[in-house]
Amino acid sequence: MKTTFSPQSWLIAAFLALSLGAVHAQTPPTNPQDVIPEKMPFNIPYAISLHLERAEQILAAATQEASKRGWPMNCTVVDAGGHLVSFKRMDGAQLASIDISMHKARTAAKYRRETKAFEIAIQTNPYVATLDDVIASRGGIPLVDAGMLVGAIGCSGGTGAQDELVAKTGAALINK
Repeated sequence: MKTTFSPQSWLIAAFLALSLGAVHAQTPPTNPQDVIPEKMPFNIPYAISLHLERAEQILAAATQEASKRGWPMNCTVVDAGGHLVSFKRMDGAQLASIDISMHKARTAAKYRRETKAFEIAIQTNPYVATLDDVIASRGGIPLVDAGMLVGAIGCSGGTGAQDELVAKTGAALINK
C-alpha cells in the first residue's frame, strides 16, 4: 500500500515542524502561578460589609449581658450573606448551641427577619419547615445599619426568650 501526500499536506507538515521548532527554541515562559503580584487581584470591595471590629463589639455587648445574668451562651455574628464574621462561646455554654447560634444568625441574615417570626409562623403554617436553612427558634436578629442589612447575630444556650434578649442587646449597637 502506497501512501501519497498532497502538496497541501506537505506544506502543513512543514509549517507545523517549523512552528514547533520555534516554540522549543524560545525560553519557556514563567509559570503565572509563580509570579507574586504587588496588589491583590480581583480585590473589589463589597458594597455592604460588617467589619470584624464591629462584630466583636456586638458580641462583647451580647456576652456581657449574658454574663451579667449568669446565662452561658454561644453567640455568632454573620455578614449580610450569612457568612461567619465572628463567634464567642462562653465557658459552660451548651455545645449543641454552637451550631444553633450560627444557624440562627444565618437565618436572620438570609431571610432579613428575626427568627422569632419563623417560631410564630410554624405554629400555624407547617410549610415554613420546608424552607431552606430556616430555624424556628428565637434568638436570631438582623443587623440593620442606615436602613441596610449588614449582617445578623444569633445567640443560643438558654430559653428562646433568654437567647432573644442577649441577641437584641448585641444588635442594639447597630439597630437604633
